Amino acid sequence: MTGSAIFSIINLAIILSLIGIGIYSFVLFVKLAKRGIKALDIYISKNKED
Repeated sequence: MTGSAIFSIINLAIILSLIGIGIYSFVLFVKLAKRGIKALDIYISKNKED
């Protein structure tokens, strides 16, 4: 293998790992947003003035 092929494989591995980290971070953010919305709904329902 030539030097450029090795760098190409390393570059591909880095790109794929960054895409994986990005997707995982997005999933965690969505879970956090769902919890925040649920907590806000509970807070509003408890402090609602009828």
